[in-house]
Amino acid sequence: MAKTKTRKVTMIRRIVQAAFGLGLIGTSIAHNLIAEKTGAAIASAEALCPFGGLETLYRYFTSDMTLSKIHLSNLVMLAALMTGLLLAGNAFCGWVCPFGALQDLLDWIRRKLRLPTITVPDKLDRVLRYGRFVVLGLILYMTVSTAKLWFADYDPFRTIFGLGWIFEPSVEAWPAYLIAGLFLVGALFIPRFWCKYTCPLGAILSLTQNLSLFRIRRNADACKSCAICEKPCPVGIKVAETKNRVSPNCIGCLECVAACPRKGALEVQFAPVWLPTPKSPQAPRPQFNVPAAGK
Repeated sequence: MAKTKTRKVTMIRRIVQAAFGLGLIGTSIAHNLIAEKTGAAIASAEALCPFGGLETLYRYFTSDMTLSKIHLSNLVMLAALMTGLLLAGNAFCGWVCPFGALQDLLDWIRRKLRLPTITVPDKLDRVLRYGRFVVLGLILYMTVSTAKLWFADYDPFRTIFGLGWIFEPSVEAWPAYLIAGLFLVGALFIPRFWCKYTCPLGAILSLTQNLSLFRIRRNADACKSCAICEKPCPVGIKVAETKNRVSPNCIGCLECVAACPRKGALEVQFAPVWLPTPKSPQAPRPQFNVPAAGK
């Protein structure tokens, strides 16, 4: 039953990911073939990135202008992302983000080709996850200080999905191609490499995850710590070791919930931050019948 549920959740998630990914690629193709030549108002890949909205907020509120290469649609995408965050946490990363879908595709290719997986030791993994915040701080600092979209020339999202490497290849863009290539190789051997260690948007979402109204919760009384739920987790969370609310690094893919064989052990529940964490009921103490003396 658990396997059937897992396959169903995975299939639905893959369909949703493919729809958003192909939609973005189609938009980029139209932008490169039509908008660049005729001036038609067709959004580029950059105009559909919610992180671009975050980068331009400071400039917009201080001068009523957006950064170069940024459109108001980025602010709309950012608002939609934050609304989704309040409802479903980091589900954007697990269901919508084309970059996440690409990494899942590379992981599927690795498994089909039976290539080895690079397992990062737990201690090193915990340190490397701070890399997202380093990248975030660097981008925001450089964006504010230069008043331009500094990261655009190196952003692997823009490099890959903007399709400039097909329509306008340039030798001068070699740093962007190199970074994108390193990302692809890393994601091929380490599942969700970008999400875990370098994604600046993921850093923000991990900090705001607790604002979500609905969260995945683990019931310690129902859970037997079999760790079956951990195998399909794309970002390597130790789900069976979480105390109650699942890690803020969770991308809301629901693969762990679908894989769990025990009813009630992992559930999506209404769990806003202001709601106290429910205490697990105390197990009843065993009763022993002591025979009376002389019997």
